[in-house]
Amino acid sequence: MKSKRILGSVFLTIASIIWGAMFVVVKIIVDEVHPIQLVWLEYLIALVFLIAYSIMKREKWHINWSDLKLIFWIGIIGNTISLVAQEMGTGLSNAQTGSVITSTIPAFMIIFGWLILKEKLDKVKIFSVVIAILGVVMIVGLKMSGTNVILGVLLLVLDSIAWALMSVLVKKVKTYSSLQITIMSTVVAVVALTPFILSDMSSLTSINFLDPKVIWSLLYIGAVSTAVAYVMWNRGLQIVSAGSSGLFYLIQPIVGSFLGWLLLGEQISVGFVIGSAMILASVWISVKYDGSSNEETQLASAGNSI
Repeated sequence: MKSKRILGSVFLTIASIIWGAMFVVVKIIVDEVHPIQLVWLEYLIALVFLIAYSIMKREKWHINWSDLKLIFWIGIIGNTISLVAQEMGTGLSNAQTGSVITSTIPAFMIIFGWLILKEKLDKVKIFSVVIAILGVVMIVGLKMSGTNVILGVLLLVLDSIAWALMSVLVKKVKTYSSLQITIMSTVVAVVALTPFILSDMSSLTSINFLDPKVIWSLLYIGAVSTAVAYVMWNRGLQIVSAGSSGLFYLIQPIVGSFLGWLLLGEQISVGFVIGSAMILASVWISVKYDGSSNEETQLASAGNSI
């Protein structure tokens, strides 16, 4: 089953790389598109690609009320609350603060994995999380500057808790593929956010949809960051244990910092190199010694594939 764990690690890594680039895109567009409108638009775009892919795959759909209840909460907690809190928190603070706060996600995932999935708390997981969080701090520092930073920090903490809980709940879904989970949870998020959109249509109609920057940003956030990355993340979660999978989320600040240097002219310090090495080492240690991955679930079901 080691090869399957490696495959799950690849899915989680790709998703994290995509999301790392998204931080840069969000900072570019968030001044022109309100966070709630941005999340709503990215989900609409994602649904177009996800449904088209599902049709191409000829996915077989069915009704399982137990799993559907879980997917409803995944959509509310992860796709709605977490994403809106993340983008509002990043907008109110800064990308560095966001990276530091969201580095707590693996710790929350270990806690939820222990409480909900009854996964064993072991020294390897705890050690890996501590090393990874220290690595993030080495990369971005502890600078907490920005307008309304306190509110931004609180929103980012809410984002971390919601994302960790959502990631653990995904592992409890037994009869739907990662693609189906992503489609249904995205639909839940669109429905949940639509009343807010309708109550403030001016924020939506004021967007210049002909601006190339807006077009390409929305396509990346919707098609790549949501459609592709969510499917890969959900698939990886079905293979790798909650305690280990959370560490992959911390690849994001490495990618975000590197792209900030490459595209925005931001400096890369010695701390970036050391911190990146620490994060990658923590991921390697966790995966190599992960004895509690969900291999015993036989990948949730034989039909759970991308």
